[in-house]
This record gives sequence, C-alpha cells and structure tokens, in this order.
Amino acid sequence: MSIQFLAQRLRFQRVLKHLGVVVACYAFIAMGLVEASLGVLLPSILAAFQLTTATVTLLFLSQISGYLVAALGSSLISHRLGLGRMVLLAAGLLTATLVIYATTPMWGLMVAAGIFLGLGIGLMDAGINTYMVQDAERANGIGALHGFYGVGALAGPALATTLLALGLSWRQVYGMLALLVSGLVVLVLMALGRRYPGLGRTPTEEHTSALQSLGQALRSPMVLLTGLLLGLYVGVEAAITHWAFMVETVARQTPTLVAGYGVSLYWLGLTVGRFGLNILLPRVGAVRLITLSLGLLLVGLLTWGQGLHPWFSLPLVGVALAVIFPTVMWLIPKRVAPSQVPAAVGFASSAASLGAAIIPSGVGWVANAWGLGVVPWLMLPLAVAMLVLHVGLGRLPRPSSGEAPT
Repeated sequence: MSIQFLAQRLRFQRVLKHLGVVVACYAFIAMGLVEASLGVLLPSILAAFQLTTATVTLLFLSQISGYLVAALGSSLISHRLGLGRMVLLAAGLLTATLVIYATTPMWGLMVAAGIFLGLGIGLMDAGINTYMVQDAERANGIGALHGFYGVGALAGPALATTLLALGLSWRQVYGMLALLVSGLVVLVLMALGRRYPGLGRTPTEEHTSALQSLGQALRSPMVLLTGLLLGLYVGVEAAITHWAFMVETVARQTPTLVAGYGVSLYWLGLTVGRFGLNILLPRVGAVRLITLSLGLLLVGLLTWGQGLHPWFSLPLVGVALAVIFPTVMWLIPKRVAPSQVPAAVGFASSAASLGAAIIPSGVGWVANAWGLGVVPWLMLPLAVAMLVLHVGLGRLPRPSSGEAPT
C-alpha cells in the first residue's frame, strides 16, 4: 500500500510540475469547444428567436466591446493581477456567459452576455499566449498548444451535432459546454493554490511600466500590422466555423449529419496541421511556412467555392489555416523589443478575437442579401489581404536584438 501510495504521489507531483501547461492546453480546448459549436447551433438559435442571418450577427457584434477591452487592457490587467488571476477571471466570465446562454429566454440578454464572452475569450487568449511565448522552451510548443484549440474545435461541432441528433435542445448543449469550461476554473484555482510560478507572477520583469510598454507597442507598425493580419486570419477561421454548416445545409442541401461532420473534418485538418508545426517549423522556416500556407488556403477556398464535397474541401482549408496563427505568434518575440512582448502578444491576440466577431458578422449581412452561397467567395479577398500583410511584415525593420526569421 505504501509503495502504491508513494508511486501515485510521485505521478501527482509530476502533473503539478507541468500544471501551467495543463491549464494552457485545457484553456485552448475550452475556447475551441465554445467558438466552434456556435456554427452548428446557429439554425436552432435562429428558429428559437425568429431571427435572420443578418439579425443573428448581433450575437457576434456584442462580443466586440469585450474584445476591445481585452485588446487594450490585457497587458495592464495581467501586470496588476498576474497571469493566473487574469485567466481565472476569464474562465469565470466564459462559464457565466454559457450559463446565461443555456437559461435565458430573452434574446436581448443573450446578446448583452456576449460582451462578457468576448472579454473572457480575449483575456484568456492573450494571457495564455503571453505565458507560452515568453519562455523559449515553452514557445517551441506553441503549435501543440494551438493544436489543443483544434481538439476543442474538432470536438465542439461533433458534440453539438450528436447531441442535437439525440434530441437535446441547443440550450442543453450550452449547459454541457458550461460544465466543461467550469473545469478550467478548478484547474486555475489549483495552480494558484500551489503558487505555480508560471501563472502566479506578473509576466514581465522589465523596468518599463505596463502602460508605457502598451503605448510603445501600439505605436509600432510591426505590432499593428501583426494584429491586423491575425484579425483577418481569425475572422476567416471563425466565418468558416460559423457559416460553413449553413452554407452546406441551406444553400447546397447537404444532409445535416454530413455537413456537421464536414465542419468537424475542417477542424481535424486544422488540428493535425498544428500538431505538425513543431516538425515543419525548423525544416521549412517560419516566414516560408506562412507563405506556403496562404497559397494552399487560396486553393482550398477555390475548391470549397466551386462546391466540392465538404469532406474534401473543408479539411483542405483547415490544413491551410493550421500553422498561420501559432507561427505568427511565435515570430512576435523575434520582431519586437523584449519589453513590448506582453503588450504586443496581448494586443495581437485580442485583435484576432475582434476579427472573429467583425468578419463573421459582415459575412452574415452580405449572405442575408446575396444568399449563403456567396460565403466561400467572400473569404478569397481576405486571404489575399493576409498574403499582402505577411509580405509587408517581412520587410519591416526589426529591433537589433531580434533574430532574422526565415
């Protein structure tokens, strides 16, 4: 008994040693679950509140104010509270919002709650990305971290599709998601209780104040263009997530289960690509890898727009998108001064979340006027704009201490 007890205690201590990484991975799984499930639940929400594809975008737009607060304030909040407490706040906000989604009969309250969903996801994304990229050893695992977002996003549509097919309501699905996300609150409390060093401290030890670092970061063309690139990227990713199911079922009359699992295959392609980032990055180089991915994205969007089967076209788009976000994040510490890294990562993460609200909303309004079949074609100019920004970022000067990425 005593030997078994000691062995179990030793295994538990090993888990605690990596508790910060466990928190980071669970947080990204939770974000993936929540964000990717919405596309499958949208038809049920439209029916419940008698909405159109235009008016339902109020749910996306309500998140913008939360994302804006996170974009401008994440580095200040983490400086004041520490990363761990900021992630705890974010997890609590996200869980509470999902409970409201699951219980409220009022569309207006659901829209208003979206503010806190945007704030929660924005703070969580910024905090976890900052935690990862500031340490060289952890930064090498950023592809795997974003792969766990893909795990959640892969499971989200499949879970929602299956539960709806079994007769559960969309509100019960949100109740299930709230329960799963609440596990993150428990994990963060454990990390804080154990005074885990990576999450319990302020993320920067520079003498420059957090407010000064934020001001410097926001005056940097490198930071602003990185935020714009990631805003476009996440906007495209989110627009496909939210609207692909309705494009297939409404515009193309694809069977519900085929369309639902097609969205999951989209996330499978994205997830596999992200877990493969650690292999591809040292062999291909960061800048070249993003260039190749954007080229493949244009091909994938063309196949989807031309109506190829969603089990082929959507995974291809997912693979193309896979490495862009984590690779751009990985490049930030190499492109900006060390004192600006927390503010730059926070701004870029939250600007990305802002894109996740604005672009799907705009797509919804256009689709309401022109039909859902136009959605794949709306993604093409955004992909071209991403390529232009990527090329422009490669030509900007870097701080003298930064490495020259290839």
